[in-house]
Amino acid sequence: MQNSKMLDNKKMNILKEMHLAPYIWLSIPLMDKKRHFGGNMFRHQMETFTILINYGYVDAVLLKASVIHDLLEDIPETNREVIVSLDEDGPDVLKLVLEVTRRDIETKPEFLKRILDYGSEHAQVLKCADRISNITSLGYVTTVQKVKNYIEETETYIYPIAERVNKGMLKELKELVETRKKLYC
Repeated sequence: MQNSKMLDNKKMNILKEMHLAPYIWLSIPLMDKKRHFGGNMFRHQMETFTILINYGYVDAVLLKASVIHDLLEDIPETNREVIVSLDEDGPDVLKLVLEVTRRDIETKPEFLKRILDYGSEHAQVLKCADRISNITSLGYVTTVQKVKNYIEETETYIYPIAERVNKGMLKELKELVETRKKLYC
């Protein structure tokens, strides 16, 4: 479990040695994918990545997956073998991306419940960072009902995940939700 938002020298050195460029290159097509909340999906991937670093996470698989975590949902024709072949972490990165990818047969609540009940720690941490990014962008949503639904999902599924994996993320999520409630509910 990571609680610190600070990166010590050891973590900085780990980041210095990490090769993220192939994953960033793979996520470039997401620049053309608009978000429901405003902006584009490429920026959302990068924001999720920076949230993880802000919380002190430097695991290569987690960070690489964060850069492409929505790729398979938004560009389903992506060749998965390309991800596997990017580097030695490719197979594990693909596995994590698949774990946080909503399946065609799943409703949104079923998807979130799957991550809550069966997700690996990496999947749960990634989902929390993803949700922090999403809630931060809620100001661009045009209907109050969408915001209310998103808040309800967060309280029901994401709070318990964050409680389990990172109390700092839980605190931030709660603060974000409370500010959105004041604005929209």
